[in-house]
Amino acid sequence: MKGVVLAGGLGTRLYPLTYATNKHLLPVYDKPMIFYPITTLVQAGIKEIMVVTGGPHAGDFIAVLKNGRELGVKHLEYAYQEREGGIAEALSLCEDFADGGNIAVILGDNTTDADISEAVASFTSGAMVFLRPVPDPERFGVPVFDPQDPTRIIAIEEKPARPKSRYAVTGLYLYDHRVFDIIRSIKPSLRGELEITDVNNAYIAMGELRWAELGGFWSDAGTFESLFRANAYWAQKKTKRACEDFSAYF
Repeated sequence: MKGVVLAGGLGTRLYPLTYATNKHLLPVYDKPMIFYPITTLVQAGIKEIMVVTGGPHAGDFIAVLKNGRELGVKHLEYAYQEREGGIAEALSLCEDFADGGNIAVILGDNTTDADISEAVASFTSGAMVFLRPVPDPERFGVPVFDPQDPTRIIAIEEKPARPKSRYAVTGLYLYDHRVFDIIRSIKPSLRGELEITDVNNAYIAMGELRWAELGGFWSDAGTFESLFRANAYWAQKKTKRACEDFSAYF
């Protein structure tokens, strides 16, 4: 399985921090934000990765990531999204890279220490979304569960004013090769973008979407609040480890 990190957009919710750089290159404690989703993929055994970016600072990724070897990436490619066309449009740029195989897709502002290697290893076809209970599900795609079977998702609603569950679609997905045909079949939303929620709903309509709850820590980093939360977690986790290592000398 190959991996895709979607790191486009202008990061307007983080102005003025993103006036001079791409959001995904902002620091989360001691690393650029994009290191975290790449590490999630690498630790799941995915070593061939494409980064999709866009905007005026796209070239900065090469200086930061280089060829990916420092992060354990065997083969790293880049694609450029020329306009704000949505997550699904960004993913469509990866069709040649996927080369007919399954892909793991993660948004570039996702930071997690969850281990998804088992899900990756057992994935064969269809689609899988990773969910997480959150206090503010209205910021995300939100699954609607079947009242008769609470383990089954019957729809995903994009940023609903009144969420029908407390779960968020985290921005981490597994897809088979049909995802690109599905993207070609969907229409732009009212905001003129191809929505990944429409892609996931297409898999639901085919009866081929599964889900798993993401363990460990997870946070996006697309708002000031969530960026602070991500920084606080990783700083605490790594500082605690550093203190434990230091105390071993005494």
